[in-house]
Amino acid sequence: MKQQDTVLARVAALKATSTPKLKEQWQALFDTPPPPYNRRFLESRLAYRIQELAYGGLKPETVRRLEQLGEQLDGGIIAVRKVRGSDQPIAGTRLLRAYQGVEYTVTVMQDGYEWQGRPYKSLSAIARAITGTRWNGLVFFGLKNRRSAA
Repeated sequence: MKQQDTVLARVAALKATSTPKLKEQWQALFDTPPPPYNRRFLESRLAYRIQELAYGGLKPETVRRLEQLGEQLDGGIIAVRKVRGSDQPIAGTRLLRAYQGVEYTVTVMQDGYEWQGRPYKSLSAIARAITGTRWNGLVFFGLKNRRSAA
């Protein structure tokens, strides 16, 4: 069996692995306790780590270049790096949502949203127009999960 086949099999097996077993793998591969993040995070980082160990990580020149670019963007101030970006998708993005058997399409504009040829300032206003009830627009259109919306 080739190394690539083994790596692919290990990565594929992560989906069927229990969360406690994923945390055990984290401890073994990173030599640190697993972080308190969700399963999807653990799977993706473990998949990257398995491949990194098998094929090698980023070249040192690439790491240096990324660090330089990061410092150009935030002046080397770590607090700036921790600030979340906007939740709004980029202009031109089309959001699709099926609700009660009807599919709704919203276009993200530079300064808001457009639905049925009419401009809206927020996704929540569109969700309210569609459902007749108050909704967090990001949750309604699947851009944010319910738990993190609170």
